[in-house]
Amino acid sequence: MNNSAPFQIDQIKKSLSCDPQDNAFVQNPYALYEAMYGGDDPLMWQQYGHWVFASWHNVNALLRDKRFGRQILHLTSREQLGWPELPPHTADFVLSEKHSLLNVEPPVHTRLRTLVNRAFVSRQVEQLRPQVEQLAHKLIDDFESDGKTDLLKSFATPIPLLIITQMLAIPEKDGPMLLDWSHKIVAMYMFGRTLDDELTANQAAKEFSAYLQDLINQRRKNIGEDLLSHMISTEAKGEHLSDEELISSTILLLNAGHEATVHQTGNAVKTILESPHAAKTLFTNDAQTATTVEECIRFDAPLHMFTRYALEDLELDNGIKLKMGDEVGLLLAAANHDPSQFKNANTFDPFRKIAANATFGAGIHFCIGAPLARLEMQTSLKVLFERLPNLKLAEPPEYMNAYHFHGLEKLIVSW
Repeated sequence: MNNSAPFQIDQIKKSLSCDPQDNAFVQNPYALYEAMYGGDDPLMWQQYGHWVFASWHNVNALLRDKRFGRQILHLTSREQLGWPELPPHTADFVLSEKHSLLNVEPPVHTRLRTLVNRAFVSRQVEQLRPQVEQLAHKLIDDFESDGKTDLLKSFATPIPLLIITQMLAIPEKDGPMLLDWSHKIVAMYMFGRTLDDELTANQAAKEFSAYLQDLINQRRKNIGEDLLSHMISTEAKGEHLSDEELISSTILLLNAGHEATVHQTGNAVKTILESPHAAKTLFTNDAQTATTVEECIRFDAPLHMFTRYALEDLELDNGIKLKMGDEVGLLLAAANHDPSQFKNANTFDPFRKIAANATFGAGIHFCIGAPLARLEMQTSLKVLFERLPNLKLAEPPEYMNAYHFHGLEKLIVSW
């Protein structure tokens, strides 16, 4: 192994040492993933203190394995697991995500997903395509004469944010405030977060929750056709969502509904502009557009690690023994580059036959917003490269220092 690499792998001890905040690693995590394919899977990532899995086979299997889940405290207690009590200064954040669809397991998960899912099925999402196309054109109209822009701010961020807020019938003027709260809350999931990060995220969660509670109260008095009204009024086996469940679900939809899509869109534009392929060949028809977007999603995903807990004491096929409550990390982006699953995996090939990738997860926690994210990217990227055929990078793009979330600091382009 190259001694200059920002990681060290000891195959004998099945150990990995890599600082997730090392800039060289953040800019190119794929070098680590490539090194992992040649040895035993998994490795114990010392900085995280848990096993991480990189191969397509293991990541795909463990996403679906019912012996693992996103939640563990429904089966045991922090005391039994030997976990310290949660600090009081994170109480509002903890409450805001307590009923998040992402963090609960059946039967609660089944009930919540049933109540939310209708708005995100493909046939419902497809109706939004003209709206996304119109929005993409409007945004380009606003900056086209400038000749240069930060595409993350002017294009990638507004589209998913405006679409999800419109779906929820949230006033457009409140979008920047929701975006600020979202960025502050997401910091809670970062490696090496500080006390200031926790205090800021907790305050953001408190304000976000209060805002949504007020919105829910107003909407109950005037039920409409929007997604929030749907979640308020619909039933599953005679049950409604509680206010706490509504708040957790709405925060998740707002955060996930734009955060990942913003980064995936930015990553996709970077990938296309750095590739040898002429953009005009990548969006020639609906089928090619879908293929191009799916390859962008595979090639440079916005989420690199998804963690799960062992729900029981168990032993994996490779002999790794886990106790109830042990956490494992599934390296989604590594699975997407596994050469055993994808031919020439490290090559961006927008003409490759579409095959399943790990970007949206799998199993019961498969991303509920995947159809919407795909539609937004298919529509917006096609419009972008048709309107600006001479689009090029004006500055070398760099990724923000935020593993597991993999997105650009900015994307300065010109035409």
